Amino acid sequence: MKHGVAFRKFSRTSSHRMLMLRNLVTSLVQHEQIKTTLPKAKDAARLAEKLITLGKKGDIPAFRRATGFLLDQSLIPKLFTELAQRYSQRPGGYTRIHKFGNRPGDNAPHAILELVDNPRDLRFQMTARAVGWELLGKKVGQVDPKSLVATGIPEVGEVIQKEKTVSPEGRGELRTVTRRNLQKVLKYRGKDAVEEMSKIAEDHVDTLLAQPLALKEIAAAKQEKKDKAAAFAGIRLKAGQTLPGGVRSTLHLAQGALGRDNSGRWSWLPRRKLGVDKSAVWNEL
Repeated sequence: MKHGVAFRKFSRTSSHRMLMLRNLVTSLVQHEQIKTTLPKAKDAARLAEKLITLGKKGDIPAFRRATGFLLDQSLIPKLFTELAQRYSQRPGGYTRIHKFGNRPGDNAPHAILELVDNPRDLRFQMTARAVGWELLGKKVGQVDPKSLVATGIPEVGEVIQKEKTVSPEGRGELRTVTRRNLQKVLKYRGKDAVEEMSKIAEDHVDTLLAQPLALKEIAAAKQEKKDKAAAFAGIRLKAGQTLPGGVRSTLHLAQGALGRDNSGRWSWLPRRKLGVDKSAVWNEL
C-alpha cells in the first residue's frame, strides 16, 4: 500500500525526476523567473526554498550540498552572495507561483515560478500599477483630465510612503487589498523600493492618460483621410483622361492594365497584349 509516500512522481523514475527538478531549480536561480506546469512549479519551489536556506547559512557543509545540487556551478557565487543578502531579513517564502492558464495541446495547467523581490517581480509590478490606477481614478473625479496630462500625479511617492504605515483597520487613499499588497511587497525590500514603485506608478498613469489621446488622434486622422478621399472622389480620372503637366500619354492611360510592362516575367514567356502591337515603339509610349 502507498502509505507515507509523499510528493509527485511525474511518471518518471526517481533519478529522472530528481534531475528534472534540479534543472528547474538551476534555471530558477539563473533567470529568477521561469514558466512550467503547475505541479512541477510546486515541487521545484519546495527545493528552491531549501537551496536558498543553504545559501543563507553560508558555511562549508551548506556550500558542499549546494554545489552537489546545482547543475551550473557558475551560479554558486550568486546563491551565497546576491540571493543570501537579498533574503537575509526574510524568514522564509522565497518563491511565488502565479497561475498562467492552460497549455495549448494537452491543456496542462501553466504557472510562472519566480523568486520574490527579483528585478521583474510580477506582484511588485501589478501593485505599482494598481496604485497608479486608483490615484488617477480619484484625481479624474476632482481635476480636469486635460490638466492631469500636463502635470500628472506628483504626490505618488508621498502616498506610498504614507500607506506603508497605515494599519489594516485604518483608512487611507488606497483600497484595502491594494494597501495590503503594497505593505507585503515593500516589507523586506530596500530603501529604493518606494522610489521604484513610484516611478512605475507614474509611468502607468502617463500610459492611461495617453491612451485616450492617442485613440482620439488616430480617429481624427482616419476621419481626415476619409474627408480627403471624399473630396477627390468627384475628380477621379477615368480611362483616357490626363491632367495638365502629366508625363504619361493619353493613349497609355487609355490602355489601362494592357499598357503595363511586365518586366518581371521571363523574356521568352511574355504575356500577350490583346489588340496591342508588341513592338518597342508602342512600349515606349
